[in-house]
Amino acid sequence: MAARGPRLEFAVGAFLLLALASLLVLALASTNRSFGFGGGDHYELKARFTNLGQLRVQAPVKIGGVVIGQVSDISLDPQRFDSVVTLRIDGKYQDLPADTSAGIFTSGLLGENYIGLSPGGDPETLKPGEEIAFTQPAVDLLQLVGKYMFSGGGKPAGDDSAAAPDAPDAPAPAAPYGETP
Repeated sequence: MAARGPRLEFAVGAFLLLALASLLVLALASTNRSFGFGGGDHYELKARFTNLGQLRVQAPVKIGGVVIGQVSDISLDPQRFDSVVTLRIDGKYQDLPADTSAGIFTSGLLGENYIGLSPGGDPETLKPGEEIAFTQPAVDLLQLVGKYMFSGGGKPAGDDSAAAPDAPDAPAPAAPYGETP
């Protein structure tokens, strides 16, 4: 059995450190963390929502499915009781029109929530720190399903006009099969 030399031990140690560093980079990249390498030019916009759904800090901000930023902060306005979301937008997208709208959407049926921006046509642009005026809150899928499941036959409550057989416009009852009226 050959003795281990200092070169072999150094090579094995360097290989292990390189492997651990690459795993750390992969783990951070998969959770949308930014490293501070290049592209450090960002600016912030604000948006108010009445319902956030499951939106979380570091959720993506997208335009047309392309990620252009992320949610950097979520807070509650104590006067209006709205949720104020701070969006951290990449600096290359500084020319967003002033009438851009923001909505909270879900990726797939049970996927993560994200903020989708829809640029308008206003020649004025949003300046850093400004607020997006047009917002659409998150849709609560469980509430929607419950509304449709328990809504009854689709007619408004208290509407008994269709149930009265002696109504003037009601069709005559159908005769049983094989009999003529």
